[in-house]
Amino acid sequence: MTPDELQRLVEHLRSLPKETEWVELKHNNADPREIGEQISALANGAALHRQPRAFVLWGVEDNSHNPVGTTFQPRQTRIGNEELENWLLHLLTPRIDFRFHEGEMDGRHFVLLGIPPASHQPVSFSGTEYIRVGSYKKKLKDHPEKERTLWAIFSETPFETGIAARAVASDQVLSLIDYSGCFKLLDIPLPDNRQAILDRLSADRVIVPEPGDRFDITNVGAILLAADLRRFDRLARKAPRVIIYQGDNKTRTIKEHPDPASDTPRPGYAVGFEALLAWINDQLPQNEQIGQALRRKVHFYPEVAIRELVANALIHQDFNPSGTGPMIELFSTRMEITNPGLPLVDPLRFLDEPPRSRNETLAGLMRRMNICEERGSGIKKVIAAVEEYQLPAPDFRTTPQHTVAILFAPRDFAHMDRQERIRACYQHACFWYVSGKEMTNTTLRARLGLDKARYVLATRVIRDALDAGLIRLSGGPRKDARYVPFWA
Repeated sequence: MTPDELQRLVEHLRSLPKETEWVELKHNNADPREIGEQISALANGAALHRQPRAFVLWGVEDNSHNPVGTTFQPRQTRIGNEELENWLLHLLTPRIDFRFHEGEMDGRHFVLLGIPPASHQPVSFSGTEYIRVGSYKKKLKDHPEKERTLWAIFSETPFETGIAARAVASDQVLSLIDYSGCFKLLDIPLPDNRQAILDRLSADRVIVPEPGDRFDITNVGAILLAADLRRFDRLARKAPRVIIYQGDNKTRTIKEHPDPASDTPRPGYAVGFEALLAWINDQLPQNEQIGQALRRKVHFYPEVAIRELVANALIHQDFNPSGTGPMIELFSTRMEITNPGLPLVDPLRFLDEPPRSRNETLAGLMRRMNICEERGSGIKKVIAAVEEYQLPAPDFRTTPQHTVAILFAPRDFAHMDRQERIRACYQHACFWYVSGKEMTNTTLRARLGLDKARYVLATRVIRDALDAGLIRLSGGPRKDARYVPFWA
């Protein structure tokens, strides 16, 4: 926040006739626990009243709103050996992206705390949820009618419709949004005048017109088309990160992209997608493949599989948790692609279930930009490419708060463990079923790189998959038995 922006906001808050459910004015009271409880109350109050931001302002008299300055200095305040911001963050659930801003005006020191509204659950501090009732802080559990209303608001407010930047001048919109990249991705000729560009961005809900030639930039517009995500405070940590490690653990980092120490822009997902994929593919080890007439370099992992999995991580993530975003991690023998949030479809059914996304507007715009698939064929492409390369089956798993897709480097059948073989068998049965066919011992041997003499090894894998309840017998004589997934 610039000094001018801070001054304008301070004057606006002072001009309010009284404190509200989303604004608190203070002189010097900076008790850490009180600040934490007020963050909870104001975040929930802002959500309840559909406000884009809540604030605590230090340096103003409570009743008169006269500017008196404050001695509070949040960046120098510590609780034990811990900085105030970290201490507050650890006790807030979820960890919302609040920000302290400090400035001098007319020789007086002011501190402004900006707080985002609660977005998918009430914000609690130290295990207790608070709410503002007028200018008073109360426990949310003591006001069940407000709690019910709050949950109703959470269920109807998708991330995409939120505002990333409010009341932005038209010329600044065109510096914050990579509009030329947007038109290129949509395969639309770039208009030759500013108003036509703004009209098109408005039609796609990238921006929302406001009075006085100003615009709100929506979350979906910023996250997809930002020239630099760092210019949007709440979205800066949502830029995808790529980390390359030495070996198969995280003890030694070789390289990170974007380099945290560099000033390289972090473009939005759509306008930066191809460059992100190109950088990832440039880092991958290669095998030399000899054809009939020439030699060619082939990456360990199919490019189409990387493309689909990275696109899925961007599109299907949960944007509500703060301080976390999509991550691509490269190890010696695997690649892990992680996004915040649990999937809306059981990972065992990724291949056959119709796609479901918590971010439908974002997904729809990315489909129009040809970055992702229209009807959920992305995972089918991943499995098809992995089988063509005869790689170990990818692993789709969840943690308490994340979804992880793992691609494995080449490894022959002898070096796969039992679970990896069962997973390959199940995914092969799924792939053949959604392709209108059924798995047999012969098709599985081809998938696993086994010749006819090793028929019994494929039989053993099929038996293990049957015992695990992942496939079932469909029919056919014993030697040519056909198998389908358990859900078929």
